[in-house]
Amino acid sequence: MDALIIIFLSCMALGMVTGTLAGMLGIGGGLIIVPVLSALLTGVGNIDAQLAMPMAIATSLFTIIVTGFFSARAHYQLGNIVPRVILWCGSGIAFGAVIGAQIASLMPAALLQKVFAVLVIVIAAQMVFGKRQASRFSATPLIFIVVGLVAGVISALMGIGGGALLVPALVWFQVPMRQAIGCAALSGLVIALFGTSSFILAGWGLPQLPEWALGYVYLPAGAGIMATSVFTAGYGARLGQTLPTDLLKKILAGILVLVSIRMIMGME
Repeated sequence: MDALIIIFLSCMALGMVTGTLAGMLGIGGGLIIVPVLSALLTGVGNIDAQLAMPMAIATSLFTIIVTGFFSARAHYQLGNIVPRVILWCGSGIAFGAVIGAQIASLMPAALLQKVFAVLVIVIAAQMVFGKRQASRFSATPLIFIVVGLVAGVISALMGIGGGALLVPALVWFQVPMRQAIGCAALSGLVIALFGTSSFILAGWGLPQLPEWALGYVYLPAGAGIMATSVFTAGYGARLGQTLPTDLLKKILAGILVLVSIRMIMGME
């Protein structure tokens, strides 16, 4: 079977999983997409490892445009979007996503993979060992902008929607859990739009990129993921609405721990 078809079909299965996660937990699925897609591009597509990692990150952000839109729409219908949080966080996120994508496109692949793995471990540790209750301080607009800026840089660097970073940060600043997840879903759309655009510009015209690549975005993989994720994002959001918030935290933390372990093993 042609490698392009294998990658496309594999990404369709991947999209079913990540779409559900995007809706249920407010994450774009990049923590799963990036390591899986990087392995597919090198192992099946025979794409050079130096290109595979930034392509996986860029393609992950590209797919979050669709999953983020449907997930955010579902959360809006459920009343989980807080306008003031989105206004200020979104401002920082837009700038941060552009910066993070440029940094990722300039890093050596091996260093980028290590940075990704370390950041996954940090996120997992925060979710497992961090404070589980809100502080007594509510965020000011400046704090929301800074939180968005940091989340945007790290998210674009990792190819994630930012939910793993934004959800605990927003909860800490007294945003209710389900509203934090809803705002993170919409913020993921902002990260995806600005981060993807930055990756396309960074890779535009590079002769070593494979056919069907738009800058660093690999269109066949992105199309496969989006073909199924659009149908599961709304289901995930409704599922998240019915589950206890403590269980949501445990699910998110468990996913991050599993991914971090997989990345560590992959570098050995």
